[in-house]
Amino acid sequence: MTTETARVEAFSDGVFAIAITLLILEIKVPSVGSGDLGEQLLRQWPSYLSFFISFAYVGVMWINHRRLFTHIRKSDDVLLVLNLLLLIGVTVVPFPTLVLAAHLGHPGARTALIVYNAVYLVIAILFNILLRYATSKNGRLLAPDVDRSAVATMTRQYAVGPLLYLICIVLAWYGVTASLFINLALAIFFVLPPRYATKRLPVRRPELS
Repeated sequence: MTTETARVEAFSDGVFAIAITLLILEIKVPSVGSGDLGEQLLRQWPSYLSFFISFAYVGVMWINHRRLFTHIRKSDDVLLVLNLLLLIGVTVVPFPTLVLAAHLGHPGARTALIVYNAVYLVIAILFNILLRYATSKNGRLLAPDVDRSAVATMTRQYAVGPLLYLICIVLAWYGVTASLFINLALAIFFVLPPRYATKRLPVRRPELS
């Protein structure tokens, strides 16, 4: 972490930490006298599932944010604004998580899942914009000794994100279960190091423009 990006990364880490902590607030402790405790706990399965998926997503976003900033050594006003826009998306995550937990297993599940995936679609787009800006103008914000092949591989992995989340939105319209499975698969895909996640993607080595 360089002095120039230290505050950006520290602030971002704090936002990720708060967002991931807020996710647990939807899981309630059943009140005494409300019925069998085991049954009451089992009824909260939508909250458990929503929490697990969102926790995985926020954790994966934090990992990828850290990966990205290992290549960035300088910052400017535009980078700061783009990073803040990304963090807005991160702070919003607890809301669609609550919506999904409340409606999963009910008639509104499809709409809740579409809203849920739409948030991640926007975040995926913002991740791409942040990366593209950092690598623009011959990568002037990157470290002088940056591994350009690693940056190109990361770019390829990020590029498919918006398309995959769009597929999740379409699938949610036809089948909630299928969309949820794809959500879990996406968390696994984006936690993989870029060199493994992009092995089968078309190979193209873009120059930093």
